[in-house]
Amino acid sequence: MRTVFKRELAAYFRTPTGYVFIAIFLGLSGLIFYLGNLRTFSGDLLTFLAQLRLLCMLLCPMLTMRLISEERQKKTDQLLMTSPVSLGSIVLGKYLAAATVMLITILLLNGFSLIIILYGKLYVGEWFVGHLGFVLQSLAFIALDLFMSCFGKNQITGAIAGFAANFFLWLTDLLAGQVSIGWIRDSLNFVSLYARYEPFQLGQLSYASILFFVSFIAVCLVCTFRVLDARRFSEGGAA
Repeated sequence: MRTVFKRELAAYFRTPTGYVFIAIFLGLSGLIFYLGNLRTFSGDLLTFLAQLRLLCMLLCPMLTMRLISEERQKKTDQLLMTSPVSLGSIVLGKYLAAATVMLITILLLNGFSLIIILYGKLYVGEWFVGHLGFVLQSLAFIALDLFMSCFGKNQITGAIAGFAANFFLWLTDLLAGQVSIGWIRDSLNFVSLYARYEPFQLGQLSYASILFFVSFIAVCLVCTFRVLDARRFSEGGAA
C-alpha cells in the first residue's frame, strides 16, 4: 500500500493536477471568505466552512478522475492488479493519496482562520468541530468519486461520473426538504452527506454523523474493491 500511496501522491505533484486543484480550491475559498467574512466583518467560521461544501462537490472529481480511469485508459490496470500488492492495498493507497492532497488543501485553508484570529476572536471548539465535519465530508466525497471513477474509461468520463454522483446527492438533499411523506424524507436525510454535516455547522459534535461518514467511506472503498475484483476476473477470463 505504501508504494501505491507514494506513487499516486507523487503523480499529483509531477503533473499540474495537484497544484491546479489546490489553487482553484483556495482561490474560490478566498473569494467566499472575502464576500462572507471580510466585507461583512464577520468571524463566523462555521458558515464559511459550510459554504465550501459546494466546492467539494464540484472539485473532488478532479482528484479521483485519474486514479482508476487513467489506469484503464493506458491498459496498465491489469498489470497493477496482477502485481504482488493486494487489490485492497491498491484501492486504499490510491484513496489515501487523494485524501492527503485534500488534507493539505484544508490545512492551507487555515490561513483564513489566522485572519480571524488577528482581527477578531476564534473559538477553539468551534474551529475543531467545523474542521472535523468538513474533513469527514470531504473524505466521503473522495471515497464516492473514487468508486465512480471505476466506471470511467478515461479521465474525462471518470470526472463526469464523480460529478454526476455528487450532483445526485445534492439534488437528493434538496428533494428531502420538499417531500411530505415522513419515512421517505427521513430516509433521504439519513443517507444525505449534507444533512449529516448540519450538526457540525451548528457547532455540535455529532458522534452519529462521525460514524456515518466513516461507514460511508468504508462502504465506498469496499464497493471499489468489489468492482475492480470482478473486472479482474471477467477480463482475465475473457483473455
